[in-house]
Amino acid sequence: MSYPAASREIQLASRPEGWPAEENFRLAEAGVPALEDGQVLVRNTLMSVDPYMRGRMNDAKSYVPPFQVDAPLEGGAVGEVVESRAGTHKPGDTVLHNLGWRDYAVLDAKQARVIDTTIAPASAYLGAMGLTGLTAWAGLTKVADFREGDAVFVSGAAGAVGSMAGQIAKALGAQRVIGSAGSDEKVRRLRELGFDAAFNYHDGPVKEQLKEAAGADGIDVYFDNVGGDHLEAAISVLNKYGRVAMCGAISAYNSTEPQSAPRNLFQAIGKELTLKGFIASSYNQYAGEFASLMAGWLQDGSVRYDETFVDGLENAPQAFIDLMKGANTGKMIVRLA
Repeated sequence: MSYPAASREIQLASRPEGWPAEENFRLAEAGVPALEDGQVLVRNTLMSVDPYMRGRMNDAKSYVPPFQVDAPLEGGAVGEVVESRAGTHKPGDTVLHNLGWRDYAVLDAKQARVIDTTIAPASAYLGAMGLTGLTAWAGLTKVADFREGDAVFVSGAAGAVGSMAGQIAKALGAQRVIGSAGSDEKVRRLRELGFDAAFNYHDGPVKEQLKEAAGADGIDVYFDNVGGDHLEAAISVLNKYGRVAMCGAISAYNSTEPQSAPRNLFQAIGKELTLKGFIASSYNQYAGEFASLMAGWLQDGSVRYDETFVDGLENAPQAFIDLMKGANTGKMIVRLA
């Protein structure tokens, strides 16, 4: 193919206040720079939208720099190398990189990892085989110190990370896995994926539903994707020496007022609980170990994954907005080509 003169991209038009809206995004066109030595040109075919991106839309200090207004957003993407000036990559290679939200990306070859689509489909490298799966596995095993026989509660369990966390816990020998989700359909899906119990958090107080699901044995590990009332409920139901992996707090991402929960944090003292926040990139040194385990689990059916697809780069902002409202089951992916 001829070298593209321009590429479509999604820019941040303005910073959201509260819930993101279509007017916070802009579809624009930009020139494609010429390749320098050691670089590759990638035609993106799939891109990921993820809850953490909401935090990057704020002008606030965090573990990753904020997105800039009038500049393209970025995030996980899979694409095909169409031109290369790097000996490590050749045209036709399928690569995973972080310059999503655009049709074409020019980047250093070391930032584009060649993936093996004979092991799993390309889209799986944005989910189960990628950072999503690593987040779930590392959160359980490295952060929450999961032990065989633990009872585990996962909030936001029908989402990409949550569904992985619950299934990985089962594959590692959890005694019981409980999940929360936002619809009856998602609750049914969690049970199909092997969760021992699941509940719709819209059906009543989370604490009461969690207590009923856990029974007298309580829970030992809480994988937190939601925060707020879910974290408060988990603290109440956690056993002594329980552990919490704090992965996300989606209940607060679009809030314009400080949240009051958890109001029972004092219980962490008497129960001698461990609450630890984490980001997946701090555990990249375990990516090889994780990928080997996940490949085996996918092959033997211990872990399955769901994907929700939206077509067209121009629809990526709406896909992100829908993700924040819980419209997805499993990984939300935008198909670009």
